[in-house]
Amino acid sequence: MSSVLNFLRFTNLDLDTREDGVWVVTLNRPAKRNALDAATIEELVELFSTAPRRGARAMVLTAAGDHFCAGLDLIEHHDADRSPADFMHLCMRWHEAFNKMEYGGVPVIAALKGAVVGGGLELASAAHVRVADATTYFALPEGQRGLFTGGGATIRVADLIGKARMIDMMLTGRVYHGQEAIDVGLAQYRVEGSSFDKALELATRAAANLPLTNFAICSAISHMQNMSSFDAAYAEAVVAGVVNTQPAARERLAAFADKTAARVRPNAG
Repeated sequence: MSSVLNFLRFTNLDLDTREDGVWVVTLNRPAKRNALDAATIEELVELFSTAPRRGARAMVLTAAGDHFCAGLDLIEHHDADRSPADFMHLCMRWHEAFNKMEYGGVPVIAALKGAVVGGGLELASAAHVRVADATTYFALPEGQRGLFTGGGATIRVADLIGKARMIDMMLTGRVYHGQEAIDVGLAQYRVEGSSFDKALELATRAAANLPLTNFAICSAISHMQNMSSFDAAYAEAVVAGVVNTQPAARERLAAFADKTAARVRPNAG
């Protein structure tokens, strides 16, 4: 994987590639609570554009310091004094980064801790799996700051928790944490120990899947959610036709047929 590290040079992200194909990506602006400035967004665009073509089989998205991401870098935003058109184009780059993350076909597991706030929640919601630890809290404080979401919360966060809950978070500053955050759908896992350790475990498990199968799971499902049920049924059949007949699956199917494959157990998760 050294060629990957030679190809990708980041300032605000740290990248560690493992032999099993798991990439560990660390947001590295801890003094800013990993707030997302324009430069970090450009690095995320490059990362998620490159990963599927450079052998990534799964990714862990984590952060340096005590917080996952505090959202838009408000100091940069204030100092830049952007025009409406400039900020619109910045938002489009956020969408570019997060769309490549969600639709790129490589499983992304987010290891959450501390603040997952505003644009940080938009970033986390673009991951395929989210793991929260005991310190994690979620908020959309845009209403109190005179702002509106611009990185996809109206699409992904509303999809996770419902329109009414998202509006409540923005209007009132409501903060979710603990089991309540899991119950409303902001994360799939909550651990008392390290969210990174759990995320790495899940990414390692996902990386053992066939890449084409993971691509379908982490790209096709999102596309199908944007279709009518009639069109989604057609698309699902086409994707299943391609994925379920891939030559690389024959060995796994044979192992199931001759009863040497692992069986699904109730404690497997």
